[in-house]
Amino acid sequence: MPLLEVVQTRLISASIRLTDSTATQVDQYAAFIRASADDVVEQALSYVFTKDRDFQEFLKSPDAQNIKPTLRIRKPAVNDVTEPAVRRPTSSTSPPTQTTASVAGSKA
Repeated sequence: MPLLEVVQTRLISASIRLTDSTATQVDQYAAFIRASADDVVEQALSYVFTKDRDFQEFLKSPDAQNIKPTLRIRKPAVNDVTEPAVRRPTSSTSPPTQTTASVAGSKA
């Protein structure tokens, strides 16, 4: 039996637009917890989705399955590979006035 179990997660790249102040705070929070901006956005959204009871009820409805996707997902590059679910923290190098952010999120 192996001593370690690595859970593989498929990551996608998507483009979102943020206000200057939100982008700055994402970078600041990433520096604060010594993680990447992608990790901050991923974990923040995951937290909100699980805590919002009304949203959890919506997910059980047929309407949740019939949504029109609006997230701009980038096509994967040829050499994109699956990454482990636990990643080493990295510092963000994005400028604080950035208004468009690149976000990697897990897709269920």
